[in-house]
This record gives sequence, C-alpha cells and structure tokens, in this order.
Amino acid sequence: MVEIFERRKMKKNTLLALICLLPFQLLAQQQWNLKECIDYGLKNNRSGVVYENEKLAADAQAKEALADYLPKLGVTGTFDDNLKVQQSIIPAGIFGPDAVKVAFTQKYNTNGVVQLDQTIYDQSLLNGLKANKYNKQQADLNVKKNEETIIYDISNAYYQIYVYREQLRLLKANLETYRRQMEISQLQVQKGITLQKDLDKVTVNYNNAISQIRIAESSLTLSENQLKYNMGYPINSGLPIDTASRKDLTTPSIVDASNNGFSAANRTDYQLSQTNARLLEIDQQRIKAGAIPKLTGYVRYGAQGFGTTLGPAFSDLNSYSAVGLKLTIPLFDFFKRNAQYNQAKYKSLNAAENLKLDEGKYQLEYENAKTKLIKAQANLENDTRNIELAQSVFKTTNLQYTKGVTDLNDWLNAQYAIKDAQNNYLNSLYSFYQAKLDLEKAAGTLKTFYSSL
Repeated sequence: MVEIFERRKMKKNTLLALICLLPFQLLAQQQWNLKECIDYGLKNNRSGVVYENEKLAADAQAKEALADYLPKLGVTGTFDDNLKVQQSIIPAGIFGPDAVKVAFTQKYNTNGVVQLDQTIYDQSLLNGLKANKYNKQQADLNVKKNEETIIYDISNAYYQIYVYREQLRLLKANLETYRRQMEISQLQVQKGITLQKDLDKVTVNYNNAISQIRIAESSLTLSENQLKYNMGYPINSGLPIDTASRKDLTTPSIVDASNNGFSAANRTDYQLSQTNARLLEIDQQRIKAGAIPKLTGYVRYGAQGFGTTLGPAFSDLNSYSAVGLKLTIPLFDFFKRNAQYNQAKYKSLNAAENLKLDEGKYQLEYENAKTKLIKAQANLENDTRNIELAQSVFKTTNLQYTKGVTDLNDWLNAQYAIKDAQNNYLNSLYSFYQAKLDLEKAAGTLKTFYSSL
C-alpha cells in the first residue's frame, strides 16, 4: 500500500514539474516569422520613442501658439533709492517772477503693479494658429515614415537570413557530394585504380566548400544581428527565425507588376512635402498679416509709496487702477517685413515646384522598381529550372564516371556547373525579394504589405 502511494506521489511530482517547464519549452521552441518580427520591431525599436516624442513636441508647440491669444497676467514691483532726487523746473511767471525747482518724488519710492493683458485682434497670431493642424500632421507622418522604414529594414534582413540559410543548405549538400567522392577516390588510389592527383582535385574542392560554408555562416550571423538591431531585440539573445516553413519564401509567388495604379500621394515622403508646402504658405500669410493693426485690452491695478525714510515708502501706499485699449499700428517696418515676406514667398514657390519634381521622381522610382521586379522574377524562374537541369546532368555524369565511361574532369565540371547554377539562383532569389520590397516602398504600400503577411 505504501509503495502504491509513493508511486502515485512520484507521478504527481513529475507531472507538476512538466507543467512548470512547459512554458519555458514553448518559449524555447518559438519560431519568429516575418510578421512577428515586424510586430516586435514596431513596438520595441528605439526610433519609435523619438518620433512619439516629436508628436508630443508638436502638441506642446500648438499650446504655445494658442497661449499667445490667452489672457496674460503679470506682477511688477520696483523699489528706488534715489541717491540724488531729480528736480523739475517750473518756469518763471507761474508762481512768481523767478523759476522754481521742484522735486516730484522723495528719496525712497516703491511701486507695485498687477496687469491683465488680453489680445483682442492679431491677424498674424490667427494665421499662426492655422499651422498647428499641419504641425501635428507632420509629426504623425514622421511616425508613419519611421514605421515604414522599420518594416522595410526588418523584411530586408529577414530575407537575407533566408537566402544565407538556403546557401548553407546547398553548400552542405555539395560538401557531402565531395566527401563521398573523396572516400571513393581514396579507395581507388589504395587499389592503384586512379592517381593521387585525382584525389587531390576532389580534396581541394572539398576544402573550398568548407571555406565557403564558414563565410556563409559568418554572413548569416551578421544578418541575424542586423535583424535583431532593426527589431530592437537584444543582440546577445537568441532569436530563432522561422524561414523554412514560410511558403512564400521557399516558393515565391508570381507578382503582378503590370498594375499601373500608381499615385505619388500614397508615398509618405510626398505627403510630408505637401504638409511642408502648406506650412510655408501659412508662414507667408503670417508675415503679411504683420502689417495689420493689433488691438489689445488691459486692466491695471497698482500702488505707489513715497518717503524720506524706508517705513513710509512701504506703509503709506497710494493705489490706482486703469482699464484701457492699446492699438498698435506698424508704420516704419515695411522694408524688413517686405524682405521677410519675399523670402517666405520664394520658399513657398520652391516647395510647390519641388512637389512637382517629387511626383516625377517617385513615378520614376516606381517604374524602375517594377521593371527590376519583372526581370528578377524571370531570372529566378530561369535559374530555378537551371539548377534542376545541372543536377540532372551531374546525375548522368556521375553514373558514367562510376562505370568508367568518363573521367574525373567531366565529373568535376558537372559539379562546377551545379555550383554556378546555385550561385545564380541565390543571387536571383535575393534580387527578387529586394525588388519586391523596393516596389512596395516605391508604391507607398509597405504597411499594406505588412498587413497582408
């Protein structure tokens, strides 16, 4: 009975341990696909914090502009110790035949004023408030552009990892072919069937394949580190990337590049240029409005104290108050304001011209990216078929070499043909994914591409 109880207890503890370890096993087995990498990067890339802070700065700038139209309350206090009291002259004939010197203050003088100012009308400030909308829009577009950059960089590094893994797979298959042939050649040398130089030829190719594998492994590590950096992922932590199971990677889908529905307005860069052009127009209007009179209202309350000693200057205060309007009419700043206006006008005109240039430039980028994608897609299809053909030739040559119908040089040449076909395939594969990303970027659809993953 005790033995049965101990056995049940042991099973229970084992089950509990498995349950506790399960989350860690699942975490260790997690494979990151492209969408998950981008999800992580959009949340953790440090550049996102920078552009979010710019949004907050734009909000603060809007409040600053609005504050100029809100009431302003100020308190001013002064204390004067008139070391030599200033005197004024009352001309002769007013209080007597001689001029009279009179002091209108005393040695100590205090003055305290509380004043409330309210802008009633200032057209330049009103025009400045219009810029708040576009400043916020500019900050939002910068956030969007940063997200597109993160999507592009992560996708590019992710595709590089896949290509290097594909290269390693092919190189290791070649290495295994050379290894098997080395064993066969070594036996043939021992039996005197073949010469040592034939074994050396195969050994040289075997060693070259090892060196190529090391280079590819180094390149793979660099690409993985670049991906981690683009994601904001710890460089020293492992990141198991799931590329082998990605159907769209192993068998790239045919891309329809004939769609001509391009619009420069879809590009975030173009939208930023439009916003900047609008801000320059508003700045031009603001400078022009500087010639319009400004009206301000104010309420003032104060108190003054005088005395030949300090005490009365602070205790015997005489209060006063006033309510008034102030009209400011700029008269003699025309030349400066006109120069500022002309600068703003030409900047605005250049911004409009640059928009037209950008529209043509982005159209060119799109057409070039589309052409590159069509070419890369054709090359990839051709090079994929070429690998199959080279492998078929090698299979026949290998069979002939085994039967003694052909020599080692033909066998090596057939293997070289496979390596050349593999290199062309890998270059075409990476060019295809690069062209695909460049087309998404040129069309302004990187976020749509990310959403469709």
